[in-house]
Amino acid sequence: MKVGVLGFAHGHVGAYLGQWRERPELDVKAVCAWDHDAARLQQSCGAHGLEPCALVDEVLAHVDAVVVSSETSFHAELCEQAAAAGKAIMLQKPMALTLSQGDRIVAAVERAGVPFTMAWQMRTDPQNIKIKELLQSGELGQVFMVRRRHALSTHTWPSFADTWHANPTYNRDIWADDASHPIDFIQWLLGVPETVTAEVHSYCDPRVPNDNGIALFGYPGGPLAEVTCSFTCPAAVSTTEVVCAKGSIQHDYGDAPSCNIPRPPDAVGLRWFSTETGQWTHSDIASPPNHGHRIAGLAEPLSEWLHGGRESICTAEEGRTSLRMMLATYVSTRQGRRVTLDDPAIAEV
Repeated sequence: MKVGVLGFAHGHVGAYLGQWRERPELDVKAVCAWDHDAARLQQSCGAHGLEPCALVDEVLAHVDAVVVSSETSFHAELCEQAAAAGKAIMLQKPMALTLSQGDRIVAAVERAGVPFTMAWQMRTDPQNIKIKELLQSGELGQVFMVRRRHALSTHTWPSFADTWHANPTYNRDIWADDASHPIDFIQWLLGVPETVTAEVHSYCDPRVPNDNGIALFGYPGGPLAEVTCSFTCPAAVSTTEVVCAKGSIQHDYGDAPSCNIPRPPDAVGLRWFSTETGQWTHSDIASPPNHGHRIAGLAEPLSEWLHGGRESICTAEEGRTSLRMMLATYVSTRQGRRVTLDDPAIAEV
């Protein structure tokens, strides 16, 4: 399976390329790449042994599939080109900057009938999968509340304001860029919410907006789902908390600030309490040694998908729904109100 890379802005693609190169059993060979940044193209192709291409069409002429990992502002155009060429598409998060761009991606995929998946590692993380299995089994009863804390320390880096992540030509801001992970996690875990209420603000560096935020997603009859993101976070432990009628779930070490710092050698990453037994059950699923290991773990599911061994990790339609959920947080925080997911103001953000 020959793969091309369209842009190296999102660093996650380097983890996939490394796994595909080091694990021949995955049967994925990255062969060439394009990037609008010529210097980054040469550096990245040299690091990963790829043929640099001056044009997107050159990449599309030599591959079966592409990883679209450019700056977010290029996603819609690149997906349209890849779909028109009949190539399978693996799209890096977030899907797009605006709902209209998301609509363009969905339309291109549907029109061409090409395989498509968003590259969300939270959907393939073994501990997250176990949490979903527990909720779907009904073992812990009705779900009342879910809280997902997700963080980075990027806004404390002196040079972060100079990266493309903080450039409005290429990106919306770090909230859209990275809160998209736990927001999609909520959709994957619980389905599509009815309402969104949010407070997202800048407190650390005025050059890099929206460094801390909280979003609350409401479902008719429950549960309530909270996404809490800080991009000024140096360290943490707890990642996911779920409150149910017959127990609760506790998940630690699920993001970079919690996973990349020292932890006790006997630390348990995932456990759940049952009111029927009065006991905690400790999962035997090990937490990864660092967050990079978790990101690299997506290479295998992507390979399985490319070879028809599994369904899409996240369809284009699901990706657009997660984009809509994220954009609704902007409407809510700017207008100071609860927003329904069908609010027309979301399309204007």
